[in-house]
Amino acid sequence: MKIVTWNINGVRARIGNLTHWLTESAPDIVCLQEIKTLDDQFPRAEIEALGYNVETNGQKSFNGVAILSKLPFDEVNRGLPGDDADDHARFIEGVFSTDKGALRVASLYLPNGNPIDDERKFSYKLSWMARLERWAEERLRLEEALVLAGDYNVIPEPGDARFPDNWRGDALFQPQTRQAFRRLKNLGFTEAVRAVTDSADVYTFWDYQAGAWQKNNGIRIDHLLLSPEAANRFSSASVEKHVRAWEKPSDHVPVAIDLALQPA
Repeated sequence: MKIVTWNINGVRARIGNLTHWLTESAPDIVCLQEIKTLDDQFPRAEIEALGYNVETNGQKSFNGVAILSKLPFDEVNRGLPGDDADDHARFIEGVFSTDKGALRVASLYLPNGNPIDDERKFSYKLSWMARLERWAEERLRLEEALVLAGDYNVIPEPGDARFPDNWRGDALFQPQTRQAFRRLKNLGFTEAVRAVTDSADVYTFWDYQAGAWQKNNGIRIDHLLLSPEAANRFSSASVEKHVRAWEKPSDHVPVAIDLALQPA
């Protein structure tokens, strides 16, 4: 079963790229971030025509997440618990039936947190990560295959940036941010890409400015974390970098994993 995360950076603006990629890559489950549209304006028909079920947690003009699945949804949950005042559409969770039991997949779009001298924005990022940690700890107790897929807005290590010194003052690379990501992983998750490669030139995001793509000036901020039950079924991970070279691309590219699971 192929599960992919992709920050699409505006689904309506890139629906042609998305449908072309869905046909080419043939994922089973896709976690999208930054769909930047309300639920009723999501281009559902074009995607359903390719055989996908669609669930969204949208927001006008920014944020927004979605899950596309060839499997039927058994359960859908929207919004990360823990703060009733948080109205950002950054979280959606789907549950599916497989031959090995339940598969639980979350599409996550973590706060950027910049600028770090804006205490409100950076503290929101850290508090959101703390809520995610508490939620994940509870979900792990279910002992199900669980995949946390999304744009984490975290550069975990210096090797995850072409020029790490350029990011020293950025919220994505602050010690507190990286520590929060490590705490999440240390609950018992396997970070899929780093489970298959230690290469220092694996990136998932290239800015639109200053020829970052052409110069390969990238960072790795899109991650898939696997519970022990999912890691036991894990066979491969890959970054579909070629998509960044398409016309009118997102600044992120799809990151894919394969799990040895079949629909029930």
